[in-house]
Amino acid sequence: MVSRQQLAAIEHFNELSPEIGELDEQAMDRLLADNPDDAMSLLITLGDAVDAELRAKARRLAERIVIDIARRGRAVRGKVGRLRSLPLRDTGDLDIDVAVESIAESGGSLVDADQLRVIDWERPDTAVCLVIDRSGSMKGEALASASLASAAVALRAPSSHAIVAFAGDAEVVRSMSTSAHQSVDGVVDAILSLKGHGTTCVAKGLSAAITEHGHSRCGRQLTVLLSDCRDRSIDDATALASSLEELVIVAPTVGADDARAFANSAGAALVTVDGPRDVARALDEVLSRR
Repeated sequence: MVSRQQLAAIEHFNELSPEIGELDEQAMDRLLADNPDDAMSLLITLGDAVDAELRAKARRLAERIVIDIARRGRAVRGKVGRLRSLPLRDTGDLDIDVAVESIAESGGSLVDADQLRVIDWERPDTAVCLVIDRSGSMKGEALASASLASAAVALRAPSSHAIVAFAGDAEVVRSMSTSAHQSVDGVVDAILSLKGHGTTCVAKGLSAAITEHGHSRCGRQLTVLLSDCRDRSIDDATALASSLEELVIVAPTVGADDARAFANSAGAALVTVDGPRDVARALDEVLSRR
């Protein structure tokens, strides 16, 4: 937990939380417009505040912002998922254009629910296993990147994805074998609850990914490793990486040398990101490939 005194040393904190238990969402909107990566990192840090009321408000707002940013990614043309219009009885976001047209046509009368539609991602033909490095200090920018990546994967492959978090050991946050549909909110909440600990062992994460892909029947099996790959035992992961059908490493642009070296040795692709907001773009790029 982070005390209010410690938070006060962070730029813009007093603007966001002028009093105990307060969180100014309009101030957060301004910060997001000016510097989204720093704003998201600060907001997620507030989710670890000693102040319970502030902590709860920050967590709820962080989930909403993360999902909103993740939804802005482009549709992936028939390869992982694409946006489609579905009947209102299905889950998804209300199709505003269709709703406005229906209201206009009704002349102000009640609209038949059968005329309303929702927008959602179609069932993919790709199974995605997202492997998140949670070693060391899992907070701020790193946690923002992990939550955005998880939201992007959950939106684009809702029924065919797994999420693994690893350090010295691996934890399956969401299994490919899960039959029940887990809400994106639930996925993001689970990631925001992660705490960093231990050393990096990429082999543990990739081993869990191999197991998870064993539960899938999709035609394409994609593994996305979110890590800088600074692992003293990285050689142990090379054979595991080579056995995966398709591995893409997503690493910070600054300090990507270890990730690049591992990608070269394992025959994996590497995508670098400049900050949390760039992660959704990177995931769309990865998921669109064949």
